[in-house]
Amino acid sequence: MTGSLGNLQVGSYSYQLRAALPADLPGVIDLLAADQIGATRDSWGGDVTGYRRAFDAITQDPAQLLLVAVDPADGALVGTLQLTVIPGLARRGALRAQIEAVRVAVDRRGGGLGGAMIRWAVAEAGNRGCTLVQLTSDVRRADAHRFYEQLGFTASHTGFKLDLRALNSHS
Repeated sequence: MTGSLGNLQVGSYSYQLRAALPADLPGVIDLLAADQIGATRDSWGGDVTGYRRAFDAITQDPAQLLLVAVDPADGALVGTLQLTVIPGLARRGALRAQIEAVRVAVDRRGGGLGGAMIRWAVAEAGNRGCTLVQLTSDVRRADAHRFYEQLGFTASHTGFKLDLRALNSHS
């Protein structure tokens, strides 16, 4: 999916929502790195090969959407999220959507942009035939958990991760 996805009206302000372009990659990485957890694992410095490889894979896969919110007044990239449609056999073969990497620029937080982006992603998941929307959030993100609960999400599962890089380094 390319091009404009429409506008998000947040109060009296309107943001442009669109699929991320290659030129957006530095800004997306900056948004990922601009929080207490992302600051330890994401940055634009150093080797960016992995970011570029992932960006290309995401933008070429029709089941993926990396979107950005742009302030039309100055062209600033002020928000991002990734939406993935996942086919599965569970729930009678239902499609589900996964929302990941939700970020809003520090100076725009608390103004409703994040909620508008999530509501847009939920509607888009429904448009794509999904019957369930899920997301994960690091256990240390108490504010994010409250935010998602205010949007109607429930903490219904316990998630587990296995860092294969750490596992492989001990072999």
